[in-house]
Amino acid sequence: MKILLVGVGGVGEAIAAIAKPRKWMELMVLADYNTRRCAEVQAKLGEPERFPVEFIDASKQEMIEELAQKYNVDMIMNAVDPIFNKQIFDAAYNVGVTYMDMAMTLSEPHAEKPFELPGIKLGDYQFEKAADWEKKGLLALVGIGVEPGMADVFARYAQDHLFDEIEEVGIRDGANITIDGYEFAPNFSIWTTIEECLNPPVIWEEGKGWFTTAPFSEPEVFDFPEIGPVEVVNVEHEEVLLVPRWVKTKRATFKYGLGDQFIGVLKTLHMLGLDNKEKINVKGVQVAPRDVVAACLPDPAHLGEQMSGKTCAGTWVKGKKDGKAREVYLYQVADNAQCMKRWGCQAVVAQTAFSAVIAMELLKDGAWKGVGVLGPEAFPPDPFMEKMADYEFPYGIKEMTPKA
Repeated sequence: MKILLVGVGGVGEAIAAIAKPRKWMELMVLADYNTRRCAEVQAKLGEPERFPVEFIDASKQEMIEELAQKYNVDMIMNAVDPIFNKQIFDAAYNVGVTYMDMAMTLSEPHAEKPFELPGIKLGDYQFEKAADWEKKGLLALVGIGVEPGMADVFARYAQDHLFDEIEEVGIRDGANITIDGYEFAPNFSIWTTIEECLNPPVIWEEGKGWFTTAPFSEPEVFDFPEIGPVEVVNVEHEEVLLVPRWVKTKRATFKYGLGDQFIGVLKTLHMLGLDNKEKINVKGVQVAPRDVVAACLPDPAHLGEQMSGKTCAGTWVKGKKDGKAREVYLYQVADNAQCMKRWGCQAVVAQTAFSAVIAMELLKDGAWKGVGVLGPEAFPPDPFMEKMADYEFPYGIKEMTPKA
């Protein structure tokens, strides 16, 4: 398989590192605006002919198309901030190759009732073009990271094997990771984190459809395997827009363990307008405040040596099996020390990356097939989950005591 990797940040590097030992991976073009970063990753990988470096401006669709054609790739893997999704998605369609991303096209809050009704939802742009992709016989696999991605596979697995009826699918994410030497240092793209945490969270309910609520609403304490109890809150995320399309459930939610300090920083950024992604004039220079925030913080790709702890991502499912109430949590725990040793990448980006690489292999081998715009739930879950241990990201299933 020949792949154009658009974006060689922390997750892009992890995708390349995890794919490197796989014989099916013939070529992966490391394309980024920052070619010095590409060269750094290429040097770590040690196979320049298999991992060529190219400059790319992901805002320019024609440049994406030219690179895809230059290397005659089979797939374009989108590993940049989702502000560029439309161009990359449309480029793959025009060139006629498979498209994959880990976050869908961006949402826009409802103009009048942002905390009640959705405006433009995550992925709306992509799903509106699904019929075009089907007619052309092409596949766009959207949301195939860890969350969304692995978590969605778990939801489909629960439907296929663990439940007769599902009341709620709730993605729950928590960690105990610390970063030495920094008072505040996100372990993932701050640009994306601001987007998903400050937008109105989306909830799905049977008979009601999608609706929104206030950021950081409905706090609850969730007991994560190998980590312990963590308070989680509602956050906008793709799973809520994906799961109900293929999994029959009465409710779908996403809750994330952010912590009081992180929430406080995000609220302050919003209050000051520093979360704005639109450019403003600063002494004659056009600059987006959010880009300035990102530039002021350390690069998550280079924080691995300062990080310690574990992160747990998974899918909590509540329903009935054989007439009895049942609750399970399907999960994956990534330990930072192990990820650094195995891949040279920190746990959060490595855990995000491995699902995309497994999906590449399943598509290459034909275990996953499809056309149109599809989420991970649209495919049989067993082939994916059978490969998780082989990729050194094994899953677990925790039976929970059903709540009254």
